[in-house]
Amino acid sequence: MSLPVLGIDIGGTSIKARLADGDDLTLGTWREPTPAQDPSGASTAEVIGAMVERARRTAPLGAVGVVVPGIVDDDAGVCIHSVNLGWHDLPIRDILQRRVDLPMAFGHDVRAGALAESLTGAAAGVVGPVVFIPIGTGVASALIIDGAVISSGGWAGEIGQVILDSGPHAGHRVEEIASATGIARRAGQPNALAVAELVTAGDAVATAAWDEGIDVLADALAWIDAIVAPEMIVLGGGLAEAGELLTRPLERALVRRLPSTRIPALSRARHGDAAAMIGAGYLARRRLGAGDP
Repeated sequence: MSLPVLGIDIGGTSIKARLADGDDLTLGTWREPTPAQDPSGASTAEVIGAMVERARRTAPLGAVGVVVPGIVDDDAGVCIHSVNLGWHDLPIRDILQRRVDLPMAFGHDVRAGALAESLTGAAAGVVGPVVFIPIGTGVASALIIDGAVISSGGWAGEIGQVILDSGPHAGHRVEEIASATGIARRAGQPNALAVAELVTAGDAVATAAWDEGIDVLADALAWIDAIVAPEMIVLGGGLAEAGELLTRPLERALVRRLPSTRIPALSRARHGDAAAMIGAGYLARRRLGAGDP
């Protein structure tokens, strides 16, 4: 039986950690605020070190997995660019490794979330390509084929950064219109779930923002489907909490755009906002050669 692993997700506002044993049973979870104004990563490394020490008091650790947002070169261990963390070309894996004396796996938060959803989440048991798209503060995607996450040096999946060149939102990025944050901002609401409630009640402003967001998202998904033909698209992030209010019109929009193409199954993420943290643990298991759960 393999030793327990600690999966850590460094987010823009909080750092989340999950300790899991060799059977993938949760032994403990922790959450700490992400240090602000930390361009060197030194303060973040101290928080990570303290989390590792706390986990070690619970169980002996075999490895640690750490995932971060932004454009991330998994192999080099470098965060090329992360707006939320203020990191640019930061060799964060080496910085963390100097603080943590354990085998360490490193990766991207969305790709780690995709791994978790494909192994033990909504896409568990699905044969063929799977796409994971969290729709929260931004919009990103990750493609998994036969258990392998496509990285392309960290540049794969940045669909939210595509500039719209036509229509009423020309000049804006996809995530400015189709993210949970973008939809809430344009509807004048605190979050996307508040918008969803107004859509259900028939509010015209909220409905317009919602429908426009789905149209822009459908355009992006249509190209993914036409190129990759995934078996399933797993939707995560805050917008996915709306359930069928999102998936039903999104599926209809895909059918209109892809009349002669197989439409992938659309599913809500099972692991929710814990997907990246869980996926980080799976990367740590792979670092130990322990295999997937």
